[in-house]
Amino acid sequence: MSSLLLAATLPAQEELPKNPSEPLEIEPPLLIQETPNRNVVHTNPDTAVAGQTVLDPERIGIALEKAKKSAASGERLFKAGVIAKVEAENRVLKVVRLEADLAQAKLEVAKEDVAAEQARVASGEIPESETAAAVAVLALAEQEAEAAVARRERAELDAARLNLQRQKKLLAMGSGRKSEVSRAEEKVSALQSKE
Repeated sequence: MSSLLLAATLPAQEELPKNPSEPLEIEPPLLIQETPNRNVVHTNPDTAVAGQTVLDPERIGIALEKAKKSAASGERLFKAGVIAKVEAENRVLKVVRLEADLAQAKLEVAKEDVAAEQARVASGEIPESETAAAVAVLALAEQEAEAAVARRERAELDAARLNLQRQKKLLAMGSGRKSEVSRAEEKVSALQSKE
């Protein structure tokens, strides 16, 4: 019995520090600050060129509706203490990103429709006057896409600035790292250079 106890304590003693006055080096797991933008992308082998992906407006629309519901519940969950403020903000940012993706996908569909109409005009199937509706839809889609991209860029810049402020506060309190602050500064400057 005593040999069994001795055998069980040997591996445990190897894990303990040699000097009992030394603190144990236990690192808490890092919390993920930002989640990558996971765009809903659908590859259609019939219409996709090798190496390119085609955005599917239907799938993006479904993902957008889910994201809107999630963002709507985010503020309530934050107030209840279930999720962090950053998570609630990320949910709203995801909605803005998906709206921009949806506008881009609709723009691509409108471009394809105009190209198809022009091909039919070139082949003599339809008169050129019948392409006016497709061209009008394309112009509207271009305006919506520009506005959605501008909203996304503004929202991403605002989120990056807010993240920079948070990282600076964490560093000032002793909980942050200089590398996180510099990474946040780089992201803000990169987003500002796009404007």
